[in-house]
Amino acid sequence: MGHRDRMFKVLVVGDATVGKTSLVQRYANDSFNRHYKSTVGVDFALKVVQWSESETVRLQLWDIAGQERFTSMTRLYYREASACIIMFDVTNVSTFSNSQKWKQDLDSKLTLPDGSPVPCLLLANKCDLSPWAVTREEVDRFSKENGFSGWVETSVKENKNINESMRVLIEKMMSSSTRDGSSSASGSGDYINIKEASPPGWACC
Repeated sequence: MGHRDRMFKVLVVGDATVGKTSLVQRYANDSFNRHYKSTVGVDFALKVVQWSESETVRLQLWDIAGQERFTSMTRLYYREASACIIMFDVTNVSTFSNSQKWKQDLDSKLTLPDGSPVPCLLLANKCDLSPWAVTREEVDRFSKENGFSGWVETSVKENKNINESMRVLIEKMMSSSTRDGSSSASGSGDYINIKEASPPGWACC
């Protein structure tokens, strides 16, 4: 078997100022920009991951503007995406409740070829800040009720759980794309929750 090069389109959505652009910059370039510039329309970043000896994964990260006035444009952006990240700010409860709106919008405009929803992770960003405006139990319940693949506590600023979240998402996309129309029922055993940083010595991609 020769080398395989896979390309996946990943959407990064959520309210303005929750950290979407910083997440994309951190993951794609391992950089963090403190100067917040509101994204107009959509920004692209490309991340190449050597997934295995025979497989390279190219992630095309689409950072979509959080402002309401852009939501009418999103159907075009959603097209052919393989997965989605929805982010909220743990210190801002409205960004949390709006995550439901983003998820419903996503599910109404995008499904996998077999009709099932695309893998979607909920990122509880800025977990280095306190106090949290929501409890972990609330996030857990919300994530399950709204059909997320799981949720992860992240801090883009401290680079906490960023690579881990993306690795989980890549695994989901790889299994979705190799399923070839077989049953897509993802059992609850597939549900993910990364709360703590990985144990020492555990390396990600």
